[in-house]
Amino acid sequence: MSKRSVSCLFWVLVVLLPLVTQGQEWTRFRGRNGQGISYAKTIPVKWTEEDYNWKIKLPGGGHSSPVLWGDKLFITSGDQQAGHSIILAISVSDSMTLWQKEYTLSKYRPNKLNSFASATPAVDAENVYVLFTSPEETILAALNHKGDEIWKRTFEGIRCQHGAGTSPIVVDEIVVFTHEHEGDGKDANSAWFAINRKTGQTRWTLERKTSSKTSYSTPCIYSPKAGGEQLVFTSLAHGMTSVDPLTGTVVWEMNSAFISRVISSPVIANELLIGTCGDYGTGKILTAIRPGTSDKSVPPVEAYKVESSSMPYVPTSVAKDGLLFTFHDKGDVSCLRSASGERIWQEKPAGRFFGSPVWVDGKLYCITVDGDVVVVKAAETCELLAINPLGEMSHSTPAVSGGRMYLRTFSQLFSVGGEK
Repeated sequence: MSKRSVSCLFWVLVVLLPLVTQGQEWTRFRGRNGQGISYAKTIPVKWTEEDYNWKIKLPGGGHSSPVLWGDKLFITSGDQQAGHSIILAISVSDSMTLWQKEYTLSKYRPNKLNSFASATPAVDAENVYVLFTSPEETILAALNHKGDEIWKRTFEGIRCQHGAGTSPIVVDEIVVFTHEHEGDGKDANSAWFAINRKTGQTRWTLERKTSSKTSYSTPCIYSPKAGGEQLVFTSLAHGMTSVDPLTGTVVWEMNSAFISRVISSPVIANELLIGTCGDYGTGKILTAIRPGTSDKSVPPVEAYKVESSSMPYVPTSVAKDGLLFTFHDKGDVSCLRSASGERIWQEKPAGRFFGSPVWVDGKLYCITVDGDVVVVKAAETCELLAINPLGEMSHSTPAVSGGRMYLRTFSQLFSVGGEK
């Protein structure tokens, strides 16, 4: 190849790469691999009511986040009084509802901070996968992008104090989800499942201990430099666990990672895996684990642990460029060095957080419980850039796709950003 050809190829990649990353699909809770990272450059910092592309009322309420594929957005909603959970598809261009499907659940009363639509769906090029739970039944279903049900599985219900809330993910040819009970019921068998995404048949089941506090964490994939992919789970019952996604066998496990309930999901910070735990509305511990190897020649080790009531409990953190940004239930925002846990700064810009932050082009976006979108510069120096009110409470996490950001409050959905 000539120097001129190499030069032309270089500039083609320079031009196309931002377009590819900006149009990246948002396929699960917190986007690609659950890490909450987007390189979109068309998301505003500050906006007003006139800047929305659209906003709509949802058929019911909930705390799940949107997922997107192409020109379609998928989101769940629920009606606790009627015992219905709903999955609907929305056109991102004009906010029109393309289709919706209801699933009936046994009526029950979850914690007042939970809902009938807390699990975020997962989506791939063919299907969208939804997980709905009650104490009597758990429904996992796959629908194609036109709304046709491809398959549906019903498992036993989830027995836990606050109602369930973990979300499914797609890993290659399987849909993975956790099914954990709490308490000492002999007939409540906790397990992690992998389901064939095309047929709905069980690929593998990993039986798990039932602990006093169920986990709400959604797993992610860790890809070490040497060896195959590892599914990473976090829970009080087993600490931090690596599982072979092909076989469902445990690769390594750090049982001592957590001392209380785990709600946040695992975060990848270079070669460290980070999780948090807490209780009674307060975080207790942030733990960083150096993973073990697939051949078991190197065991997992604790790199560091930060014990503090100012650690996050519900929100999942963001790791980027050697920094770890944590948004706390009581409203604090912190910046730590991800390699050591050293705190660089901590401020309280607004209200409490239950939703998780996302990193977008060097800025952090997170929705407070009161429904304010807090925008903070992702840097070693704290800088509050904006607070954008949505007008309704929210426990949801933003989604970014096609250069637009999608924001969910309890009963409404907003679209902002993109080229005008």
